[in-house]
Amino acid sequence: MSNTLRRLILKNLAVFGFTPSLKSFAASTAPMAPPSPNFPAVLPRALVFPRDYGAHPEYRTEWWYMTGWLGEGQDAIGFQVTFFRSRTRHPESNPSRFAPQQLLFAHAALAIPGEGKLRHAELSGRVGPTGNTFSAIDTNLELSGWRLQRQANDIYTVEIAADTFILKIEARPKSGPVLRGAGGVSSKGPAAQFASYYYSRPQLAISAQITLKDESKGPRIFEQSINKTGLAWFDHEWSSSLMMPGAVGWDWIGINLLDGGSIMAFRMRDAAGNTLFSDWDRRDAGGKLIKNYRNASWNPIGKWRSNRSQFTYPERIALRAENREWMLKPLMQDQEVDARASTGGYYYEGAVELLEQGKVVGRGYLELTGYGAPVTL
Repeated sequence: MSNTLRRLILKNLAVFGFTPSLKSFAASTAPMAPPSPNFPAVLPRALVFPRDYGAHPEYRTEWWYMTGWLGEGQDAIGFQVTFFRSRTRHPESNPSRFAPQQLLFAHAALAIPGEGKLRHAELSGRVGPTGNTFSAIDTNLELSGWRLQRQANDIYTVEIAADTFILKIEARPKSGPVLRGAGGVSSKGPAAQFASYYYSRPQLAISAQITLKDESKGPRIFEQSINKTGLAWFDHEWSSSLMMPGAVGWDWIGINLLDGGSIMAFRMRDAAGNTLFSDWDRRDAGGKLIKNYRNASWNPIGKWRSNRSQFTYPERIALRAENREWMLKPLMQDQEVDARASTGGYYYEGAVELLEQGKVVGRGYLELTGYGAPVTL
C-alpha cells in the first residue's frame, strides 16, 4: 500500500471521528486530522422555552429521551424512544452540504414480559440532504422516517416504524419543565466543567398504539395491534463533556411516583462499583423540590449475565437516602440494549417499579452504563 493511499484512508477515518491505531497500517507518516471544533462549556444561564425544547448544535452531544409504562399488572409494557444528536470533529469550513458535521441516532424498544426480551431497533444517519433533520426552535426530530415532535399545544408525538413493531404515541404533560440541578445546570462531578443543561417532563399522560410483527410469518407481517394508556417520562439534556475522571459509567432513574410526584437520581460510578458523585432530586406533583440528596447510596442485589454482551448487571438495586429505603424491581430481567450499530456498545434501559416497605410507590426507568466496558463518546 502506498503512503499516499495510507494517508487518504486515515484522513477520511479521522474526518468521521475514528482514530485507528497506526499499527493497523505500516505507515511511515501520520495523517493530519482536521482541527477539533471549540465545543462550548455549560455555564449558568436561564433556560428559555420554547427555544430550549429545540436542538443546541454547537454542543458536543444532546439527547431527547422518552420512556414509560403502558398498562398495569400482567399486561404492562415498557417502552423507550431516544434521539441523540452528535456534533462531529469535521471542520465547519468544508462547504459541502454532504459534510457530516452533525449526526443523528435513535433507539426504540418495547419490553413485553411474556416475550422475555426486548424488541429493539436503532437508526443512525448524518443530518443534511438525506432528510434527517432537527430543529433549533422546538423539539422536532426526524431520522429515516422515525419522528419525535412537540406540537404547538405542548403535546409530544412519536412515530416509530421498526422491523418488528410500529409505535405511535401521543404524550400530554401535566406541568411545565422541571429544571434539574441549579436552574437547569446539572452537575455530573465535583468540577464545573462536568455539567449538562437538563430538564425533565415527568408524569406525561400517554396514549399509544403498538403493532407487533408475527415473526413466524415472514418479514413485516404485522397482525397484533394493541392500544394502551399509561405514564411516561421525558428528558432533554445537552453538554460538551461526558464523565468525570475515574468514572466508567452511570446509574440513573426517572420515576413517576403514584402520588403525582417524581424522583430523578443518578450516580457516577468507577470500575470497582464505587460512587464518585451522586444526586437525588425529589419533586411534588407541581414540580416543586421536596428534597435533594448528595449522599444517597446505591446497593446492587444479585446479578444476571447477558447472553449477548456477556456483561453482568444487578438483578435489583436497593436505594437509601437518609432514613428511607427503596427497592428497584424490573418489569423483566433482560432489558439490555444492543446499540453497536449506532451509538456503540451495550447498555441497560429497563422498566422498573420503585418499592418502599414492599409496596409499589412509583414506576419508571433505570439506565445502567459502563458495566462491561467504559462509556465512550
